[in-house]
Formats: sequence, structure tokens, C-alpha cells
Amino acid sequence: MEITCVGGARTVTGSCFWCRNEKASFLVDCGMFHGPERLEERNRAPFPFVAEDIEAVLLTHAHIDHSGLLPRLVREGFRGKIYATPATVDLCAIMLPDSAHIQEMEAQWQRKKNVRKGKEAPPPLYTQADVERTLERFEPVPYGTLFSFADGAEASFRDAGHILGSAFLECSLSVGGHRKKVVFSGDLGNRDQPILRDPETIETADVVFVESTYGNRMHRSMGETLEEFAQIVLAAHREGGKVIIPAFAVERTQEVLYALHALQKQGRIPVVPTFVDSPLAISATEIFRRHPECFDEQTRQMLLQGESPLSVPSLTFTRSTDESRALNELEGPAIIISASGMCDAGRILHHLKHTIWRPDTHVVIIGFQAQGTTGRKLVEGAQRIRLFHEEVVVRARIHTLGGFSAHADQGGLLEWLGAMKNPALRAYVVHGEEEIAVEFAARLQEIIGCPAYVPFLGETVSLLEEVPPRRAFPQPAAAATMGRGAEPPESVARLIARLQGLAERLSSATWDRGRIDSRRLEKQLGKLAKIAEKLEGILEKGQASS
Repeated sequence: MEITCVGGARTVTGSCFWCRNEKASFLVDCGMFHGPERLEERNRAPFPFVAEDIEAVLLTHAHIDHSGLLPRLVREGFRGKIYATPATVDLCAIMLPDSAHIQEMEAQWQRKKNVRKGKEAPPPLYTQADVERTLERFEPVPYGTLFSFADGAEASFRDAGHILGSAFLECSLSVGGHRKKVVFSGDLGNRDQPILRDPETIETADVVFVESTYGNRMHRSMGETLEEFAQIVLAAHREGGKVIIPAFAVERTQEVLYALHALQKQGRIPVVPTFVDSPLAISATEIFRRHPECFDEQTRQMLLQGESPLSVPSLTFTRSTDESRALNELEGPAIIISASGMCDAGRILHHLKHTIWRPDTHVVIIGFQAQGTTGRKLVEGAQRIRLFHEEVVVRARIHTLGGFSAHADQGGLLEWLGAMKNPALRAYVVHGEEEIAVEFAARLQEIIGCPAYVPFLGETVSLLEEVPPRRAFPQPAAAATMGRGAEPPESVARLIARLQGLAERLSSATWDRGRIDSRRLEKQLGKLAKIAEKLEGILEKGQASS
């Protein structure tokens, strides 16, 4: 069995793993890349496989960075089934059409822009018609149900606790004539989060592909997060300002409503006019109410007692564009929850443009912000940002509430992996920014004791081979050059990760599009070559004296 990391390797988005042997060829996820232009260009790059040869797709959850290229896959000839949990199927039925709408609108905008330059514009990545054909291929499978999806291949979905319907995969596959259990974590959720159950654990696995989004940090507890959230709402209320919350339509929006419900019920914050300004989030909230089988015990008890945990006083859902625009003229305190969660598209951009220059505005970041997004710039302290081709000063206070994160932190990931008792377990660390994935792989080897490898984008790994020792990190042989038995300092580990990623980007760069300043690049590479020579001399001298 060979597995190619088509996406989700040394980056957080674009999750897609192509698995095949002599009997089967299937995908785990088929997601869209988000972030810098160099990543988003991959959404149009040729697939490394023939779409019609893929027998099945196993979808871990509905987020677009895991599902967003499914319509393109169908457009290019895929005719198999897409297996997912029932809640994921329902969410994809609203999220994929929304994504197609964005593709069509962006293509229309690009077409108008290119006409003025006398250039051709690329067609949409996919259309609503492609989405309709994609939705016909979905096959719902409940949690814990074993199903066969290809010759000699079986799988079951287990609750990942990340978003409604999210799952990790237990796959029983033929590897070298033997049955092996291969686990794909998808995105793992936080423990003790509101609404959803905690992630399930398993005790047996031979190989695991594990996410690492927050593999280098620990989240604050939900209790601390709620207290900080309450203080933000109280401060904005005193100042007469607005609380602007960029939130993913699925899960984050519902968790914020749950938190506001709890805080107002406890009398810790006043009743403040609250608006969910995202048609997709409104539809997702309706789907939440249809899937109580995904809820934790506390939420189920609230429902049995007639309490609605996703409702707060003065809550208004704004579907129309006119209703959304009216919010920008609103005077006095208000809470506005809007998509997208990374501030890279959607109505949230309009709300930021109208409020972020005001010192009485509080912007609350509650989810992961990918590199290159407006949300990431705000988290990193940008003094000015560009919104609709206009530079806007940032005077609002920016808050980051990690306790709302839908991803497990380092402790949660290690706890989940630690439940697997196989001493021969092998791990491939994926779905994390490069430096974080490398750091988590080192921590995983140290704490759990299993070999851990961070594959590159486009790299193929064979489950018949051991984890490649030359890239498993830290490497004892290499560490010995840093001192007697010492591991490389953290700064060296980070530099190694950056250099490995730079090498991959240079080797895969498209040199003929005019987007790379070749002369400037060659000049800098010349400087790097001289530095490399000096480093080689230092290392050779150190080895000779040891």
C-alpha cells in the first residue's frame, strides 16, 4: 500500500491522501487549499491520479479544506461513492453549493478584470452543476459501522469531536499480504467542548496519519475562555462598541451561541443585540438541530428539559444582503458573528471595514488563522490591513480565544495517540504548518516513543517500509554532531524545517509564469550557496575533531 500526500502535508489545508495497492485506489478527503497564492494555485494543479480510476472517497468531515475539491474531482470523471457520516452529508449539501457560488463569483470578477487587460480569464474551479452531480455520489454511514468500499478494503468512522459529523477513520487494508489497521485522524477536536462529544480513542493501530494544527501549544480551559469572553462583552457594552466575531459557519458559530446562552443565563453578561450574519451559518445551525446523536450528554439533557442551547435573547439571523448592510449603520453595543472565520472572504470583511478603525470595537478571533489570511495578520498585530483594495488602520482591540478552538492541542493529540498500545506503531504527522508539524513529530517520538515522520506535499510513502530515518526528527546520528548525545537546539530544528520546505517550494516552482523575479532569486541563491559552503566547513571541521 502506497499513500501520496496530495495535500495537508506541511500545511494546514488541502487535505487529500491517495491510497492504492494492487487491488484498490481511493482517497481520504479531497480538500481545497487556503492561504498564500502559492498554495491556492494548487487548487488548479493537475491531480496526480486519473479521477475515473479512483474507486471511492472517504470523507472525514465537511470543512472545505477537506471536501472543497470533490466537485472538481467529479467534474474530471470520478464515478465512485463518497462515504461520510450522515451529519457530514447534510453539511456538505449546504457548504459545497456555497463554495461553488464563491468560485463562480470570483471567476466573474476575474473575467471583468482581465477583459480590461485583453487577457483570458480562467473558468470557475467548479460550478453549481458540478456540485449537484457530486452530492448524488454521497453515501451516509453512521459512526461505528464497518463498511467495504473497495476490494479487500474496509473502514469505519469514529467520532473525532471536531465539528458536527466529524470522524477519524479506521481502515483495514491489505499491506504486503497482511491485514493492517491504518488510521487517519482527520481533524481531532478538543475535549470538554460544548455541544459535541469528546473524541473517541482506539487501542490498536499499525499506522496513523495524525493532524498537528496545534501540535506546539496548549489551549486555555473553557472556564478561562468563557471568563475572558465575558470581560470582552462587558467592556464593549460599557464603551458602547461592537464585538465582531469572525466565525466559521459550522461549529464555531454554534459554540459562540452556546457560550452566550450560558453567560447570559448565569447573569455574567447583559442581554446584548446579537446577530448571526451568515446565510451558511444559519443553515448550519438548522442542521445542528437535526443531529442530536452527535451531542454530548449535557446538551442532550438541556434539550430534554426544553431548553434551547443555541438561542439567546435578542438574537437575529440576517440572511439578506440588505439586512447585513443595515448592521453597519447600527448604533450602540452589539455582537456580530459572521463568516468567514479567517477573514479572507464573506460578509465579515464589510463589518471589519466599518468598525476596525474604531477604538471601541473588539474583534474576537476564535479559530485557526492560516498563513496569508487577513485573520492571521490581525492576530500577528498588523497596524493596517487591506480590505476591498483599501488600506484601513487597525484601532480595534484584537482578542484571541484559543479555548474555542475545534482542534485538539498538543496535550490532546498526545493523549489520543497514547491510547494506541501497539509498540510497533508508526506515525505520519500531517495537517500542520511546517515548523509546528516538525516540532510535534519530535515531541511525539519523545513522549510516545514511536517513529514519526513529517511527509512533504506530493510525497509518496510506502506502508511496507519503515518511517524514513533520514527525515524522522530528531535524528540521533545528526544530533551527535551538535555535542555529546545532545539534540539540536530548537532554533536549529526550526531552521531545518524551513530549509526543507524552501527546497520543496523551489523544486516545484513554476518558473515561466513571470511571477518569480528570476534575477533576484538567483542572486539570493548565490548568497545562500556561500553560506552553505561555510556551514559545511564548520561541520566537517567538527566531525574531524570528534
